[in-house]
Amino acid sequence: MLRSLLFIPGNNPAMLLNADIHGADGIILDLEDAVAIDQKDAARLLVRNAVRTMAYATPNLVIRVNPLDTDFCRADLETAVPLRPAFIMPTKVGSAEEVERLGAMIAQIEEAQGIPVGSTNLMPLLETARGIESAYSIACAPRVRALLLGAEDYTADLHAIRSKESGEIAYARGRVLNAARAAGIEAIDTPFTDVNDPEGLRADAAHARALGFTGKASISPRHIDDINRAFSPSESEVRYAQEVLLTIEEGRRLGKGAVSLRGKMIDKPIVDRARQTLETARALGMEVEG
Repeated sequence: MLRSLLFIPGNNPAMLLNADIHGADGIILDLEDAVAIDQKDAARLLVRNAVRTMAYATPNLVIRVNPLDTDFCRADLETAVPLRPAFIMPTKVGSAEEVERLGAMIAQIEEAQGIPVGSTNLMPLLETARGIESAYSIACAPRVRALLLGAEDYTADLHAIRSKESGEIAYARGRVLNAARAAGIEAIDTPFTDVNDPEGLRADAAHARALGFTGKASISPRHIDDINRAFSPSESEVRYAQEVLLTIEEGRRLGKGAVSLRGKMIDKPIVDRARQTLETARALGMEVEG
């Protein structure tokens, strides 16, 4: 599961050294926005050496590369692909055609490196109006296994005012989430950028989970615990899910066509949600009976 993804600047040796000690489900080694133009080469070298020598414990290593239309993208890919990350994160993605062009470049590198062609997965970062409008075609493109919403660049592209209430990104959240679910891949919500507002973070993460997002990215290690909690089933949710399945099973045993729990009819969507809750709990190592 990808409840939490922590951004790590690719040009920061101290943060690279401690990248996977914060409890995040995955780490994003950033070669794009966090790195100044005159530090791109040094950042690639640092990231390559860090991955090769640190043996990060997380199975969900992500390398964020510069946009396809920059002079840095090819060099980023030549550094990232041989490191065999769980995902490469292309940025400012605007169309499925861009993903296909990236895939062709990656295939050349895979073949040259003796890596199975097609084995490198992508997690596009959708952070432009064009990218949001193309979300479903991007989600269905080859190699794409997850989408991440980038609200800061997106709202700048809209000329919108970014707020903690996040009404200005409601459409983008819905579009990204629906596209990912329709394509059968994961949807990761945008970071909450105020590192000194834990209450705001918790509310934002709870809202994203309620919408249906799989998890949330973070720019601060201080946010990881709260994000993990927000995207994990609570003990009461697990108990209720177990009660739902027990009630359905008892109804079947007694030959009942309809059953209720706590005064509410139990229908297929409720059963499906209960099963999803228990599946998530088991994946997280929570104790689940039955």
